[in-house]
Amino acid sequence: MNFKESENQRMIADMIRDFGAKEITPFRKEWDDNQFFPKEFFKKLGELGLMGVLVPTEFGGSGFGYDEYVTAIVELSKLDPSIGLSMAAHNSLCTGHIMMFGSEEQKKKYLPKLATCEMLGAWGLTEPNTGSDAGNMRTVAVKDGDYWVINGAKNFITHGVSGDVAVVIARTGEVGDSHGMTAFIVERGTKGFSGGRKEDKLGMRASETAEMIFEDCRVHESQILGKIGEGFIQSMKILDGGRISIAALSLGIAEGALEASIQYSKEREQFGKSISKFQGISFKLADMATQVEAAKLLIMKAADLKNRGEKVTLASAQAKYYASEVCVSVSNEAVQIFGGYGFTKDYPVEKYYRDSKLCTIGEGTSEIQKMVIAREVLK
Repeated sequence: MNFKESENQRMIADMIRDFGAKEITPFRKEWDDNQFFPKEFFKKLGELGLMGVLVPTEFGGSGFGYDEYVTAIVELSKLDPSIGLSMAAHNSLCTGHIMMFGSEEQKKKYLPKLATCEMLGAWGLTEPNTGSDAGNMRTVAVKDGDYWVINGAKNFITHGVSGDVAVVIARTGEVGDSHGMTAFIVERGTKGFSGGRKEDKLGMRASETAEMIFEDCRVHESQILGKIGEGFIQSMKILDGGRISIAALSLGIAEGALEASIQYSKEREQFGKSISKFQGISFKLADMATQVEAAKLLIMKAADLKNRGEKVTLASAQAKYYASEVCVSVSNEAVQIFGGYGFTKDYPVEKYYRDSKLCTIGEGTSEIQKMVIAREVLK
């Protein structure tokens, strides 16, 4: 592993900081307060190449690897974790699924539009009654000639209402059969496909989370990703990469909270000196900085394995589990360091605190990560 930040990573970080100071920071409180999803804003990210970071240049993407991808998510998440979350979901889930399992025709049709955010992507696995228990999903696809008719609902879907194209996993076999599910590409506007209720959330409020509803939705067989019955297996591989995304999102939140805490502790004075001089505060900062660095190293390892095409199931689960718990802990300590001001919306740490909790839940809870880790180490 090379621990030195590459020129590409520095360029991406500087670009996002400059861009974000003008296009994100002035609006993040308004977006958060109003739970407003700024869909048009993501087209600007597309123009910067951030909505197709991993997409090969032949399909209109940036053609970067996971090191650059992680850097982009971290820097966006420092500015607004909601933006980092939406960018990550678009890249690693919908776009990533088509990139990994799509036919050449499907890649040519969708990847260029996803890479520029002409199309915003969504990815549908979770259902109201089957979160971690995806094998018992109730969304069903039944073959009818050259078409498949999909009925059911997905929930907690990033861009469930606003997404222009979705990768949807539906049951085509028996309940509980890991080879009984199939992945379909479904475009917005397809008859029978609609967005449902938008969730009113604790945090990540500027990232849209909503239902997707399918009522006799007819999808042509050419929209199947891979082979019939491969949907669940594909999804588990997609989640391996997706967990690196959530780990990077967690790292961005934790770094943002730590940086804000360091700055505030130097500026805030009590009893005639800055509070950073007090051991109670300085020890908190020491713990926070060490946890952040450890999380970063786990993410770097997972990204390196992914870049080399090696199996990342264990590394990505460890990175996601640890980084997500760290971001909650660091955000909590940041609020404590800010004291009463940390409980107000005048400072960014209360938002980091609210946004952080999603990271221990999305794309597999911490408990699921422990199950994955235990299964891998016990092989």
